[in-house]
Order: sequence, then structure tokens, then C-alpha cells
Amino acid sequence: MAALAYNLGKREINHYFSVRSAKVLALVAVLLLAACHLASRRYRGNDSCEYLLSSGRFLGEKVWQPHSCMMHKYKISEAKNCLVDKHIAFIGDSRIRQLFYSFVKIINPQFKEEGNKVKLDFLWHPEVNGSMKQCIKVWTEDSIAKPHVIVAGAATWSIKIHNGSSEALSQYKMNITSIAPLLEKLAKTSDVYWVLQDPVYEDLLSENRKMITNEKIDAYNEAAVSILNSSTRNSKSNVKMFSVSKLIAQETIMESLDGLHLPESSRETNAMILMNVYCNKILKPVDGSCCQPRPPLTLIQKLAACFFTLSIIGYLIFYIIHRNAHRKNKPCTDLESGEEKKNIINTPVSSLEILLQSFCKLGLIMAYFYMCDRANLFMKENKFYTHSSFFIPIIYILVLGVFYNENTKETKVLNREQTDEWKGWMQLVILIYHISGASTFLPVYMHIRVLVAAYLFQTGYGHFSYFWIKGDFGIHRVCQVLFRLNFLVVVLCIVMDRPYQFYYFVPLVTVWFMVIYVTLALWPQIIQKKANGNCFWHFGLLLKLGFLLLFICFLAYSQGAFEKIFSLWPLSKCFELKGNVYEWWFRWRLDRYVVFHGMLFAFIYLALQKRQILSEGKGEPLFSNKISNFLLFISVVSFLTYSIWASSCKNKAECNELHPSVSVVQILAFILIRNIPGYARSVYSSFFAWFGKISLELFICQYHIWLAADTRGILVLIPGNPMLNIIVSTFIFVCVAHEISQITNDLAQIIIPKDNSSLLKRLACIAAFFCGLLILSSIQDKSKH
Repeated sequence: MAALAYNLGKREINHYFSVRSAKVLALVAVLLLAACHLASRRYRGNDSCEYLLSSGRFLGEKVWQPHSCMMHKYKISEAKNCLVDKHIAFIGDSRIRQLFYSFVKIINPQFKEEGNKVKLDFLWHPEVNGSMKQCIKVWTEDSIAKPHVIVAGAATWSIKIHNGSSEALSQYKMNITSIAPLLEKLAKTSDVYWVLQDPVYEDLLSENRKMITNEKIDAYNEAAVSILNSSTRNSKSNVKMFSVSKLIAQETIMESLDGLHLPESSRETNAMILMNVYCNKILKPVDGSCCQPRPPLTLIQKLAACFFTLSIIGYLIFYIIHRNAHRKNKPCTDLESGEEKKNIINTPVSSLEILLQSFCKLGLIMAYFYMCDRANLFMKENKFYTHSSFFIPIIYILVLGVFYNENTKETKVLNREQTDEWKGWMQLVILIYHISGASTFLPVYMHIRVLVAAYLFQTGYGHFSYFWIKGDFGIHRVCQVLFRLNFLVVVLCIVMDRPYQFYYFVPLVTVWFMVIYVTLALWPQIIQKKANGNCFWHFGLLLKLGFLLLFICFLAYSQGAFEKIFSLWPLSKCFELKGNVYEWWFRWRLDRYVVFHGMLFAFIYLALQKRQILSEGKGEPLFSNKISNFLLFISVVSFLTYSIWASSCKNKAECNELHPSVSVVQILAFILIRNIPGYARSVYSSFFAWFGKISLELFICQYHIWLAADTRGILVLIPGNPMLNIIVSTFIFVCVAHEISQITNDLAQIIIPKDNSSLLKRLACIAAFFCGLLILSSIQDKSKH
């Protein structure tokens, strides 16, 4: 009865909510969200610097999140690069002095490089009076002494020494009115920030500070904002209000030692905000989107935009013509008999229509990619890891995966449904890992490394099995695989202006596919058909695999040889990142043995299957009960042992060094646990399998339309509601990934034909395209330098 209700429930859901209707809903959501964000930008302004200086919230105890943009955490070396030969002056009271000290900690100004230095000054002027005015006036008259950045603020001293009198407030207004034009004049050529006063924690204030109340502070802040903002009648003031410190203080002033001065962590946050305001537009850090303008379009991006625009126009024209022709050929009514006549038979959709339709849809999708991660239309936020943000979603998806279970079509080890399921749940876990920022938690990081290794294991297992059984080493098979793996990444490299190696996983699986192909295709080509009944051929294949292992070991322990190979043109264009191939060497070396392990496992499994040693019938254990139970026990112990080791890992570098050799233990343990019991082999999760079919698209698309700032942050479509934002952005992201998977499959059928002569012509065109792309890329690189 429960099973019947379960199946009826699933059918009901599938009946009312298809993939097509989901995509239509996602499109409507994107259009509405884009319109809302455009309206918001027009109404509230498009300057993320203002948001950085005036708004935000705490993600954790000490992690500040500005509204709508990401804040970069500057290192000393970055601060030196940004502020070399710059003069930064802080002028004000003890609160400004503490901000100055926190800024000094970031800068570390006691350095000299070829005569260049950072000059930092603090000038003690606790009141806004004639003394402060004279200091500012000197800067307006002396262009050499004038600082590049001025941070000013004062009020609490005036409240204290005048016992909070109303006359002191009136005098403050007069004094700030007199210095406002001077600050405005300085702000035309320097960055000037007026720091509004933070609230105090009145219970902790000493007796001689009891007159400093939050009510008085608000009155002084209101006066400063009103006067400084009205110092220019016809335009907006160039003096920037540093009001975010008030928000930070409201959450942290209770931790103050004296009730007046902020705790150290809050002062450091304020100093880092100042650093972001000034340096982001100079250094342009990827994870510092605040105060960064939209990057200018490159020549290649402009050409891509033209191509997609023409594709959309071409498809619309084709669609209108086709629709008119269809109307003309509609069945007409015979006047004598009153019956309908059919003029034509429905014709199949032409390749040209599929091509134009695919590029039309792809163009719209790429526009969404660009809007999310380049155009600054949607907001971005920093990641913040908590255990609950990682483990609770994992529990949710496991429950959903168990709910959607079905019987497999076949009960072989690692059958198609099972491998899709495996890819699916692994991909979902990796997505949660990325969006939650769980890489900072080492035990989770080490387990995720095993999932990446398992995907590569499947690459070795799947491609070896295909070549071993089918013996198809033709060019069509190679081109089909390479196209499906690389099409989306190549398009994103063009549209998002990113190097190929940036999407590191695709280069990794591409290179390993070619390694498997070359290993098996080279003479002598040994396949299952040839090896049947002859152990000599099996030995020959093992010898090939042995040579492959030696080659892997040589490259792994010879960084120089590896870098020389991949630094050769045109490979260097594909595998260099930031001018070298170290990142590629590190990624390749991290999982260097697991593809070999996958190939070896496939060989052993297929050999045992051929000799009918395995029992793969429905409900049957893989081996005899005694052996099956023993292997299950060993597998569970091995699986748990690896997890205990990974969870107790203390040093990432040391664990990464061991990972290539030991990751196969948990992978093999999982395969045996999943496949030895017959009942486990007979069922699979259709929920996970569905995601497994689009796992590659999910992995690549997350870079720009789920995460943000090239995976460093999180895309925010719905600000102020993190849970709803994740639900909506995930829904759109999955729909886009599924559509791209379908587009890739459609284009693969057209661009990679089965006819060899046609295929060679297409390959010549593709080669010419890439040559043109390399030439344009070289021109762009030269123009940048």
C-alpha cells in the first residue's frame, strides 16, 4: 500500500511539473529578477562603494558582509602594491587613532623597495575647531604635502569637555560648516572620508564620560551629514561618509573594554573596508567586487556578442518564414464534400533550424551568464562556512535521493543507472561544498577530494571498458567525446574572458581521455575480442598499463619535464594560468594514479565477468555468501578507516601528498559495498541519476550562475533572504545546466557527423576557428601589456 502511494505521488508530481514547464518558469523568474534589479539600481544608485561605506551585516561573529558586493581580505604584499608611494593621513580623536593603528597592521609600512614607501600619518585633533581647520587648509594650499587619502572624524571630545551642552553642538555645527568647503576642495583630487561617530555602551562608560550618550552622538552625526552633504549646492558631495562603522559598532560595542572604543576585531573590519574602498579599483581582486567597475568588453567578447545576436535574428527570421509556410499548407476544406484535405506531409526539422535554434538559446543563456558574473547587475556575497550550512543540505538531498528509487534495467556491477546515480550524488555534494565554503574545514576537504578522484576513476573505468569491448578507435568517437567535454568551456572562455585552465576539471578529464585513447590505440591494439582465450594478449595489455604507470610516475616526480611539455605552444595557451603551468601540474598530480586505477579495475572486472566468476543476477550476491560477507566486512572497515584518517588530518599539504595513493581505498570500498549485495545492485536513485546525466554541466555552470566572482562568492538574486535566494538561484541554475546539456547533444550530432569525409572538413573549419582565436588572444594580450 505504501509503495502504491509512493508511486502515485511521484506520478502526480511528474504530471504537473515537467522539465519544460520548469524551464519556462526559470525564464520568467530571470526576466522578473533582472527587471527588479535594474529598477533597484536606477532608484538606489549603482555605486557599490556607497553600499560598502554605509550598509552590511555580520555573517558570523567577526565576518562582515557589505550589502550587494564582496569584500577582499588584503594581505601585506597586496597592500604594498596598492599603496606604494601613497600618503594616507588620519586626523581626529582617539577613535580615529585606533582606526589608524588597525590600518597600520594591514599596511605594515616599515619597508622600502627601490626608494618607494607608504607614508602614514596620524594627526591629533580631537575637536572640530580652528586647529583642525588650519591643518586641512595647509593641505589645500600645498599640493606636495596633500595626502592621497584623508580619514577624518571627531565629536566625542567636544561632548565630553563641554559636558554635552547644546552650545557645544551649535559650535560644532559652525566649525564643521567652516571646514566643509576645504574638505570638498580636497575631495576633488584626494579620497576624503568623514567617519561618523559610533554608538557607545553607556553602562561601561567611566564617570568622566557619562555625558557621552547615544542621543548626543546621533545629534552630532546628523549635523555632520547634513552640513557635509549640502556643501555643494548643485551636485553631490565628493566627501564620502564612512557610516558603516556605526552598524558594526551596534553589534559589537558590548565587547568594548571602556564602552567608548570598539573592540579590536571591529576596528580591523573598518580598516579592511577602507582598504577595499581605495585598493579594489587599483588591484581588481576577483573576490573584491565592491568599488570595481564592470570590466570592459574584449574584442573576442564583442565578436561573440555579434555572433549570438546574428544567430538569434537568424532563428527568428527562419521561424517566421517556417510558420507562414506552415499556415499556407494548413488543411483546407473541400467545398463539395465538406471534408478536410491535407496538402503536405509533416517534414522533419532541418539541421539548419536545429543549429540556429541551439545557438539562439545558447546566446540567451550566455547573456544570463554575463549578467550574473560580469555586468554587476545582480549582487554578490562572500561565503561563510558553518557546519550546519554544509551538513543540513546533505541530509536533505539524501532523503530526496532515497524517496526517488527505482529498479535498474540491468544488475551488472557499475551499470549505467548506477554510475549516473554515483555521479549525481557526488556532484550535489560537491556543489554544497562549494557554496558553503567548506574547503576551510579540512576533514570535509579531504572527503571531497575523494569524490573528485572517484569521478576520474569513472573516466578511466568507462573509457577503458568502451575501447576494450567495442574496439572503436575511430576519429568520430574521439571527436564526439572531446566535443561533449569541451564545448561549454570553450564558449565560456570566450564569453567570460577566462583561460581554459580556469575550468580545471575539464582540461583534466580531457587529457586523461586522450591518455587512455593513446595507450589503448597504439600498436598493438588489444581488445576483448582479440584477447579471448589467449593469456598472452592479457599480459600484453598489462604491460601497456605498466608503461603508463611508469610514465605517470616520471611526470609526477619531474616537475621540470612536465612544465616543459605543457609550456610548448599551443599547449601553453590551454594550460597556463597567471603565466605558468604550476596550477595545472598541481591539479594533475593530485589525482595522478586514480585514472590508472579505474582502467585496471575495469580490466580485472571484465576478465572476471568473461570467465563467469561473478554472479550478477537479480538479487544474487556478487560472490558466494562466505566470500561476499568477508569482502563486505573488509570494505566497510576500509571505508571507515579512510574516513577516520581524513577526519584526523591536520596538515593539508601532507594529506594531499598521501591522497593520490590512498584515495582508491575508499573508492573501491564504496564500489564493493554498493555492488556485492544483490538487492543493492537492483535498485538506484532516479533523483541522483537525473543529476548525474548533467553532472559536467552542473560543475561548469556553477562557476558563474550559482556561485559568483569566479567561484569566490555567492550569487544573490534575492537580497535579504538567503534561504529563498538559494532556492531560486539553484532552480534557475539546474534548469540552465539541463538546457545546455541538451544543446550540446544537439550540436554534437550536427557538428560531428559520422561520415569521415564530412567530419574531416568540419575539423578543418574548427582548426581554423581556433587558430583565429589564438591570434586574437595574442593581440589582446599584447594590448593589455
